[in-house]
Amino acid sequence: MLDYLTAGIAFWMTLFGVQESLLEFRLGYLGRYWFLGISASLLLSFLLSAPITITLIIRFAVDPFTFPGNVILCAIAAFIFGMILSLAQWLILRQTEMTPRVFALINTVIGILVYFLLVWLNEGTLEWSGNPFGGWKTVIIFLAGGAITGAATGRALDFYCGRVERRLIQLERERVERETTERERIEREVLERKKLEKEKLEREALERFRIEREMALAEEKKWYEEHGDDDFDYEDDEDEDEE
Repeated sequence: MLDYLTAGIAFWMTLFGVQESLLEFRLGYLGRYWFLGISASLLLSFLLSAPITITLIIRFAVDPFTFPGNVILCAIAAFIFGMILSLAQWLILRQTEMTPRVFALINTVIGILVYFLLVWLNEGTLEWSGNPFGGWKTVIIFLAGGAITGAATGRALDFYCGRVERRLIQLERERVERETTERERIEREVLERKKLEKEKLEREALERFRIEREMALAEEKKWYEEHGDDDFDYEDDEDEDEE
């Protein structure tokens, strides 16, 4: 029969191995630390939970095979494993902007629930000290459970990151379009303003020319009136002014 420790190692190692293969693109260079970091966290979780569990069994007579002792021990182990596993995943996920940090907790909770479900379904083929080769059928069950769970959660995270990536690309395109439209609007306003200023300057120049011409004609007319010139045709002069 298979022991609980080997079953746990088979399940969790397969789960995180499959996830690493699926999330390698999303995690980039951090993907290579996914399996190693979480494996180290599993070892640390075991080293922390084992003394507590043994102390409760020996000194406080907590029976791991009957209720409520088994529930207490499972709850303590799940809490320790969950905290350390979530922390390890969070430390990796926080290095990238695409991956949500909450995935660390969701992934750990789902893994723990599936693992306990497999343990409950295969309780008759598990024991505290067993033989992995003798319980190879149970090993396959836990390997398959870890692979399916890792594929489902890894694919879910990959799908979420893909949606976030497409959304960010769309937002960037919209930002570029808004900036382009705003820039074109400003350029049109500048050109229109320059055109209006040019037309205004032309009108002012024409107005000054008209006023100067009228003043020149008025002075010329006054000079002829003062000095006299019978040949000066005031009507033709006025007609020229009107033109």
